[in-house]
Amino acid sequence: MIEVEVKVRADHSQVRSVLQKLGAIKIGIENQSDTYFAAPHRDFAKTDEALRIRSLDGKAVLTYKGPKLDKVSKTREELETPVDEATTVKILHALGFSDAGIVRKKREVFRAGEITVCLDTVEGLGEFLEVEIVVEDEKDLDTSRKKLFELLKQFGAGEKDSIRTSYLEMVLGKIN
Repeated sequence: MIEVEVKVRADHSQVRSVLQKLGAIKIGIENQSDTYFAAPHRDFAKTDEALRIRSLDGKAVLTYKGPKLDKVSKTREELETPVDEATTVKILHALGFSDAGIVRKKREVFRAGEITVCLDTVEGLGEFLEVEIVVEDEKDLDTSRKKLFELLKQFGAGEKDSIRTSYLEMVLGKIN
């Protein structure tokens, strides 16, 4: 699957007001803890990849994120599978992977048509708005990106506000 995603800084109280006007449906609230790993055989920062375990409500998911596919969004291939967190960490450490950092956030999830809207409050960084569409085929990337930027206009944000830096990079470097 390919996750077409755009992230911007946002005041959540203003975003909630717009979401209500748009008739977005609230899916729920998640408390996420993401542990990222560094590979022994290549530098994920240089290859623009990520490997993480996300802990959420007593469950864990191993996620691989491929390199970004464009210059204006965070669009990338994403592969996920449920795992036993403790065992998976032991396996990764046995293979030479090391912990690279942890990102903790509270995420409010909404649906606005085919678009998933996430209000993220990231520990140490503040409030963000992420909008995403999942597609199976690269031919749908441009259309999906346009839909996301059209929705962002409703929140007073545009392509110039897009943040391509990951939360991990921001946490480690305190980059805004």
